[in-house]
Amino acid sequence: MKRPLRAIAAAGLLAAGSIVAVILGGNASADTQICEKFGSTVIGSRYVVQNNRWGTSAQQCINVTSTGFSITRQDGVAPTKGAPISYPSIFVGCHYTNCSPGTNLPVQVKQISSAPSSISYNYVSGAIYDASYDIWLDPTPKKDGVNQMEIMIWLNRQGAIQPIGSPVGTTTLAGRGWEVWRGSNGQNNVISYVAPSAIPGMSFDVMAFINDSRNRGAITSDWYLTSIQAGFEPWQGGVGLAVNTFSQDVRTGGTTTPPTTSNPSPSGTACSVKYTPTSVWDNGFTADVVITNTGTTTAGGWTMTYNLPAGQQITSAWNATVTQSGSAVTAKNVSYNGTLTPGGSTSFGYQGTLRGSYSSPTSFTLNGVACSRA
Repeated sequence: MKRPLRAIAAAGLLAAGSIVAVILGGNASADTQICEKFGSTVIGSRYVVQNNRWGTSAQQCINVTSTGFSITRQDGVAPTKGAPISYPSIFVGCHYTNCSPGTNLPVQVKQISSAPSSISYNYVSGAIYDASYDIWLDPTPKKDGVNQMEIMIWLNRQGAIQPIGSPVGTTTLAGRGWEVWRGSNGQNNVISYVAPSAIPGMSFDVMAFINDSRNRGAITSDWYLTSIQAGFEPWQGGVGLAVNTFSQDVRTGGTTTPPTTSNPSPSGTACSVKYTPTSVWDNGFTADVVITNTGTTTAGGWTMTYNLPAGQQITSAWNATVTQSGSAVTAKNVSYNGTLTPGGSTSFGYQGTLRGSYSSPTSFTLNGVACSRA
């Protein structure tokens, strides 16, 4: 989980117990130890490395190399159902007025032709953490404060932790499958792409994830990319975790409209529905609902809405998250059945109470589009 990151500390500050003085705004040539809470330094005349111990007063130190950093001390502990304690990371762009040297960020999404990146991590056992690649966007060219949109790519997670929000489906990006989560931490919206197993390194185009988020309606092409960051969110432990290498190049020019991803927005999905009452008795019933994608594009998550006839109340459901308000029913996919390819089908079912005679609902919509009856 991620919370808004805090401001960078003033130059020259030294926290009690720090190993050496912290370099802020300089260019690290030899290894540099940073223990100051929000201390940072520059490497490669291009990237900023930050300690960013924003969620705890406990000590944390990182060793900055010419290509990345490693955690050398991490004393904090946080409940796994809450926020992490820090986000030591390397970044390009602008974060709370701290901008990496020579950056062309913020830049509008529609001006970006590609954003190739590569990352390699070192993981450890016995700690609770995620390895997170963060992409920050805002409607304005913001260089300070909290951005409105955070895209998180979880390349690894260890322990009983989960992203902000809830799962909304799956998708394939950068040649890999991801579980997609959406939510808000109260200050900014978050879309998280969670790898099913640990990825120690990856080379990819960041625009694949930005475009997928755009296609889901989270941002528009007029929004600004403000920073790209890679690091770790520890809840407990973490000594030895490292970003070994990191590269990022945001290229402008060429195409001015981001291309559609291979997994476009769920909205606009043509569909058909087969609704079958599988059992009906004096005061109850069970029903099965089969959804088929009759369109030409893949839905990366689905929400079905319809109205139940009077006297019917759902009491339990399976293969979907089903809620009912009055007669209105909303059914949303769960983590394993969110992707609907053209011609593909999925199903869910439920049990309900019945008052009066039984009848089936007559009309359904999928992601706002009316479905035909199968």
